[in-house]
Amino acid sequence: MRKERCIWLLFTAALLLWIPGCGGQNRADAQAKTSQEIHESQSLEWSDMELDHSMELSYAKQFSVDYYQEGYALLTITDTGRFLVVPEGGEVPLGLPEDLVVLQQPLDHIYLVATSAMDLFRELSAVDAVRLSGTDASGWYIEEAKRALEEGDMIYAGKYNAPDYELILAEGCDLAVESTMIYHSPEVKEQLEAFGIPVLVERSSYESHPLGRVEWLKLYGVLLGKEKQAQESFQALEDSLAEVFSKENTEKTVAFFHINSNGIVNVRKSGDYVAKMIELAGGKYIFQDLGDDNALSTMNMEMESFYAQAKDADYIIYNSAIDGELKTIEELLAKSSLLGDFKAVKEGNVWCTQKNVFQESTGIGDLILDIHKMVNEKDQGATKLTYLNKLQ
Repeated sequence: MRKERCIWLLFTAALLLWIPGCGGQNRADAQAKTSQEIHESQSLEWSDMELDHSMELSYAKQFSVDYYQEGYALLTITDTGRFLVVPEGGEVPLGLPEDLVVLQQPLDHIYLVATSAMDLFRELSAVDAVRLSGTDASGWYIEEAKRALEEGDMIYAGKYNAPDYELILAEGCDLAVESTMIYHSPEVKEQLEAFGIPVLVERSSYESHPLGRVEWLKLYGVLLGKEKQAQESFQALEDSLAEVFSKENTEKTVAFFHINSNGIVNVRKSGDYVAKMIELAGGKYIFQDLGDDNALSTMNMEMESFYAQAKDADYIIYNSAIDGELKTIEELLAKSSLLGDFKAVKEGNVWCTQKNVFQESTGIGDLILDIHKMVNEKDQGATKLTYLNKLQ
């Protein structure tokens, strides 16, 4: 129905533009009259709406939610914009500020380009609200998304810098959720908005606290009308980590890195959320003086420099997200023989992440638990972890 309506609207708009000269004034008069009638029939003025309460957030700093009467919610996203979520069947208030973007529920034909958000949709049992994906089936590790694409319930609509506008319009897209990568192709954002499609640029990756990233569940809960489920899910995450957070830090050092094809080591900066996860889990990130610029959370260093600073780390975790998972220490040493001198390699305390760890945003809690077990368990070989595999 939505697809047919969208096509009909496009056809009607084209037809009206085609009708020549003499009907122009009549159309203008009719449109003015219709606009006036709609205005007179509405009674809801933005200036009359009163703030009821604001959402309580424990960790997230990049967004806020203010609730107004009758189920209206105002979302404010840092450096992105403000969005008024209008409940299904609700009127769009008159006199809205020009910068306020209206999101009319239900939002169920979403073009999702920000991959980190898909797992939050999955957690809210709302993958079916995503009709259009910016990643094809082969690029997803989240099974629900992969299956939806394979079965046709979700459609690949092009990546962030090359969307299929015709498909997006034909499917009646009601919201595009982009990552900050869209700012590298600002013309795409402008074009989507020109077509009347609201664009929400999400900034969960800019949250300095790991749980702040997961707390974006609450924002998507508002968009999708699933606030209660979002609150309950996030509370369950906090409860699962309460015991870990209450324990004293072991002070055992951990290096987290990967090596590119040129032999350069990529590490997380000291203020990055992965470094914070290691700290929350009871360890200590080996690099303490690499800065905390969230806009660029990683940095490269020569192997010799990495060796000098990380060779005495108690544990090392190889990040498989870039070039695939490792199974053995021999595979690691093939990347650089210098790693054989590392304390962690000599003692067998070498781990590797699974490739799905960064797509599964809600798995941050499990990864913290994994690292906690890693730095606390005596018999490492007997430990069964969720996102970390021990190299043999």
